[in-house]
Amino acid sequence: MDVSSKIAVVTGGACSVGYGISSILAKHGANVVVADIRVNEFEDISHEIASFGNKCLTVHLDVTDPNSIRDVIGKVIATFGRIDILVNNAGVLAGPGWVDRDECTDDDWELTYKVNVRGTELVTNAAMPYMKERNYVKIINVASVAGRQATVINPPYAVSKAGVISLTRTMAMDLAPYNINVNAVCPALIWTPMWRELAQKWARIKPELHGFSETEIFAKMVSARIPLNRPQTPEDIGNLVTFLASDSARNITGQAINVDGGSRAD
Repeated sequence: MDVSSKIAVVTGGACSVGYGISSILAKHGANVVVADIRVNEFEDISHEIASFGNKCLTVHLDVTDPNSIRDVIGKVIATFGRIDILVNNAGVLAGPGWVDRDECTDDDWELTYKVNVRGTELVTNAAMPYMKERNYVKIINVASVAGRQATVINPPYAVSKAGVISLTRTMAMDLAPYNINVNAVCPALIWTPMWRELAQKWARIKPELHGFSETEIFAKMVSARIPLNRPQTPEDIGNLVTFLASDSARNITGQAINVDGGSRAD
């Protein structure tokens, strides 16, 4: 999985799954642009990338703001002159306060679409002119196994991730003439702040889970849903992203690949 000297842009790249992606790309030789709205998380990932001897550029990015996106892409081109790898990882679970609500609101639907789907499309389109010039770029979108299945606890998130999978396939066909590969990665159960919120929601609405901690609920979900009986990690996602970003995956495009311990082995 050699991505030596490649310039990789990772949205939402400062913590959780994004941290794992940024770190593994750097471990295998990439210079990484960590673009995130959470600027207070930049220090740790900057040190991590530097420990591998790679360059790191940290930039504030709001994927819902076209001006913010243009500024980031401009800084990347001014600093490195090109983009070789684009990882659209920035995402949200729902609107603020969703854990305490019984029903999804318009804000949940609008925010998940605006960040997860539209944000992926806006960032990609802003980088498109520079990527087409390269005639050899890898785009990896982070979706979810939730986009492949029905859910009653958070439909807006599942629908948005289904949209990311569909968008990935559309982009792959559109950009193939420019030798640009586009694929999606679909994680299942990873212990993150997002999943902590989900566990809180489960504990509130499921009587059989009352009294259990968030980590205990997570462990129960892993045991019930993952045949390999272990959760996935941010590094697992980073490993697949790095493979898809490498020359080893030159003939893989338009795919949505699960990293799920067998939960969707159907």
